[in-house]
Amino acid sequence: MTAQTDTPGTVTAVYKVSGMSCGHCEGSVSGEIRELPGVSSVTAVAASGEVTVVSAAPLDEAAVRAAVDEAGFELVGQA
Repeated sequence: MTAQTDTPGTVTAVYKVSGMSCGHCEGSVSGEIRELPGVSSVTAVAASGEVTVVSAAPLDEAAVRAAVDEAGFELVGQA
């Protein structure tokens, strides 16, 4: 797992998501993950399939997976 603490009170995790191919895809995934409690920032990059999430505490992978599924994509796991 590649979760790391950047500053006190924040955790950054990078996830691999399959199926993103454009800016709209990035927005859909980001929007769903951003709704999870404690999430302060989400950056999705379709070209690499990576989604970087900054949150107050480590996120439950099942919750991230459900958010990605809701957006219509598949969470591969943490990068």
